[in-house]
Parts: sequence; C-alpha cells; structure tokens
Amino acid sequence: MDAKHDHDSAAIAPALLGWYDSHARDLPWRARSGETPDPYRVWLSEVMLQQTTVATVRPRFADFVARWPTVAALAAAADADLMAAWAGLGYYARARNLLACARAVVTEHGGAFPADEALLRGLPGVGDYTAAAVAAIAFGQRAVVVDGNVERVVTRLFALADPLPGAKPAIRALTDHITPNERAGDFAQAMMDLGASLCSPRNPACVLCPLAAMCTARAQGDPQAYPVKAAKNARPQRYGTAYWIERDGAVLLVRRPPKGLLGGMRALPTGPWVDAPPGLAEAPLPVAVWALAPGTAIHVFTHFRLELVLAVARGDGQSGAVQGEWWPIADLESAGLPTVFAKAARLGRV
Repeated sequence: MDAKHDHDSAAIAPALLGWYDSHARDLPWRARSGETPDPYRVWLSEVMLQQTTVATVRPRFADFVARWPTVAALAAAADADLMAAWAGLGYYARARNLLACARAVVTEHGGAFPADEALLRGLPGVGDYTAAAVAAIAFGQRAVVVDGNVERVVTRLFALADPLPGAKPAIRALTDHITPNERAGDFAQAMMDLGASLCSPRNPACVLCPLAAMCTARAQGDPQAYPVKAAKNARPQRYGTAYWIERDGAVLLVRRPPKGLLGGMRALPTGPWVDAPPGLAEAPLPVAVWALAPGTAIHVFTHFRLELVLAVARGDGQSGAVQGEWWPIADLESAGLPTVFAKAARLGRV
C-alpha cells in the first residue's frame, strides 16, 4: 500500500462512523441508541440475511422472534415447525444449522452465545463471516466483517483489480487495515449500510458518499468497474417431474430426506432431477392415469437451473400406498413448501 493510501486509510473509520451516526438504517434486529445488542437477534438476522435481501427478511424476522423470542425457545422448536417457518427463505441448510446452533448454545454454553470469535466459529453453521459479525456487533469485539457490500466498498476504495473470488484474502486484509479498535461493530454495520445505499452496484451516489475523497475508484472515474469479477460459467440445466396426487380435497406431500438439497422439507413427490426431461420415470404410482399439467415450474438454485413439469393423478384408489401425509388443498399455503414446489403446486391447482 502506498503512502497516500495509508494516509487516507486513517481517515476512513472516523468519516464513515460520523456518517453512520446520522444515516444508520433502522432495522428490527439492531439495538437502538443506548441499548445493549441482543446476541440472539444479531445471530438470527445474520443467518437469515445470507443470500437473502433485507426486504425479504424484515417481516420474516419479526415472525421468528415473536414465535421464538430467545435462543432457548428456538432450541426447543420441533424440526418440522422450524422448516415450515423457513419456507421461502431458501438455502434450507441454514434452517437445519439454525436449530443445531441454537441447541449447541443451550447445551454447551449455558444458553448464552460466547463472546469469543473462535468459540463462535465452533458452533454449527457459523462460518468466518457470521462469527466476526456476532463478535463485533453483539459483543463489541474487534473483528473483521466482510460481506458482499463490504467487498464492493473496499474494492472501490482501493481500486483492487484482482477479480473475485480470488481477491477475497486481499479484501479481508484491506478491511482489517481500516477496521478501528473502537466501535468495530458500528464500523461493520456502517460499511454494510454504505454498500446497501450509496455505494450500490450500479450508479453509486458518490456525491453523497462520506468516503468519496478517499476512494481510488472514484478518482479513476469508474467506480462501477469494481469489484472485478471472474467470468461465470453457465448454470447447468436440469429437468424433473413432480407429482400431484389428489383425493378427497387433499394432496399427498412427502418429507424430503434430512440431508441434501431442501433436506427435511415437505414437498410434492418428485422423480430424479437430470440432464434431460425424465417424463414419468420413477412415478410413485406406476398404474395411475397421469395427466401433465400445462406449463412448467422454473427455479434457479445456486448451482443449477431446474425445470419441473407436474404430473397429476386424481381420485386414484391406490394412492394410499405412497408414504406421506394428506394435506388439505385449501390450506396448502400452511404446509411450508419450498419455493420450487410451491411453484409446481400452482400448476396443479389451475
């Protein structure tokens, strides 16, 4: 780092914290001025916000803390209740880890989150980012917190030309360099707020930014060029068939295996997800009369794009041979189906 950048770096934290004191977002999981942060709410919000927007999480967070107001209450939740409540938030391994972590806090730490970053990393589902965020925001520890917003701010501040994801170690080192010893939690939240508001991916509002005078990318005239991203490979395309088995106003739902994609969630029965449309391969009722519903349910997962067709069998006398539960169609929204199966179910209700 050259002398100018090093000199500018000392001014970053004071300027950013001054801006944050006047412009911090009002978020339901944040402690208000003078309040002590609740580690449970900080941890829960950080897990819910992974790969999910603030707008989506805000109402769902309120529902969660109303139903499970403490980590002990969450630890006592039934797995099925938690998975149903999580429906629609995606990345369902987070929900399984959420329960495992809550139970570990109760059984191994007396119901209180540890303040130590290393001990936090030892909890189920808690990686480097979440451990640092909880340590800094909930406990005031100096920790280096780097999420997508922070990556964008830091790569622009220093015009870091290395492409992501390979640039992550350098971004962390630069974030460490500018993180203050005092108010590390506020600094982390200020960096997130700056990235979420002014330092946006497109059309950043540099004229309003408290760090504009210190930003190398702005001085170069093209802040949108950062962060530099490596070329993405196209997502593989997969196909599958879901099955709508209906009788007496109810549809058959199954529970997916506890491990793997959408593990532990209620779902429509489904065959394999493969590289070409499988038709009725592995249909749960081989002798049923199937009709394909019009349309397809398309869902994009992190690593592939899925296109489901829906095969429908109504009033079949042998449908009881399939293991599962009969769910009233009129109340299907309460089943907590993952988004991909909720999309497929809509094909069966037209």
